[in-house]
Amino acid sequence: MAGLVPAIHVLFSGHRKDVDARHKAGHDGLGVRLRRYGRRTVLALPAAVISFLVSSAPAFADLKLCNRMSYVVEAAIGIDDKAATATRGWFRIDPAACRVVAQGTLSADRILLNARALGVYGASPIPQNGGDTLCVASDDFVIAAARQCRTGQTPAPFAQITPTRTDDGNLVAYLAEDSEYDDEQAKLAGIQRLLVIAGYDAAPIDGVDGPKTQAALAAFLKNRGLTADIVQAPNFFTAMIDAVQAPSSTGLTWCNDTRHKIMAAVATDDGKAVVSRGWYRIDPGKCLHPDVIGAPKQIFSFAEAVDGENRTIKLKDKPLNWGGPTPLCTRESKFETTEQGDCGSRGFATTGFTAVDMSGGGKTLRFAMP
Repeated sequence: MAGLVPAIHVLFSGHRKDVDARHKAGHDGLGVRLRRYGRRTVLALPAAVISFLVSSAPAFADLKLCNRMSYVVEAAIGIDDKAATATRGWFRIDPAACRVVAQGTLSADRILLNARALGVYGASPIPQNGGDTLCVASDDFVIAAARQCRTGQTPAPFAQITPTRTDDGNLVAYLAEDSEYDDEQAKLAGIQRLLVIAGYDAAPIDGVDGPKTQAALAAFLKNRGLTADIVQAPNFFTAMIDAVQAPSSTGLTWCNDTRHKIMAAVATDDGKAVVSRGWYRIDPGKCLHPDVIGAPKQIFSFAEAVDGENRTIKLKDKPLNWGGPTPLCTRESKFETTEQGDCGSRGFATTGFTAVDMSGGGKTLRFAMP
């Protein structure tokens, strides 16, 4: 099911817009590949919606980022000074939460930002954009000279941001989607999104509470052995993500038992058409539920291990992948297609998928080294 892809904005402190009906629930967990999978691996910060509106004075107080998106994000900042450009990350920020990312007086000509969604959402769902290319690492990092990447570092686009000075003298920037959720709406939309990934009907993902969302949340908490009071706990999103990433008795679950990152695609056959879509990112040691909705007559799966540059990993000159004999269409970047014939003429590749036996109501596919 195709969904509206939101943009990410940096908003002023105190900015709010009340919204009723927002974007319809959709498939936002598609992975995007580098080289074979494209180069979109982090959330976007379109330059058109970002401006540098604070004083040009070089001294700043504590810098805080606040997340008004429906995704748990990890942020990296860039400090651009005359002599050098440094980056540091990753700072995890839950929906409706804030995080201090730089403490004390900060001397900088510009402040830059890069953000990415957690792997539970598949590859980052929002196309990236940014005017500066700086170096990052996969895990927590501090890079003093961030314009020339070294071993273990990869280039990523950073966008210049505009923090707003608050009454206490600190600076704050809000990360937001086109829907412009307030804190309460962002938290609820974040819950709805994870419920949909886990296979519960909490659509639409709109940040609006109602019986449908409450019933889905109650069923999720009961089935995962969680109490209702955890919703108000500071670690709620951590607990929810851990539960979502655990194998489920219903639906399809992918689990990555390798030390490599895995990119996966799913296809469904409802008896009328076969729809293939990808890519989903599955981090090492994690599980992921592709958002398969309805009751398809058949489900198909393909997965492939990739390295830090998202190149296909080979063992004995053979790609490390998990597929099968059913030929379906895929392409290197994010895709969803109902056309499965003549893949090449439409810019797609023919990829062998395996049929998944869902007769028991649920199936966990574990990807392991041969």
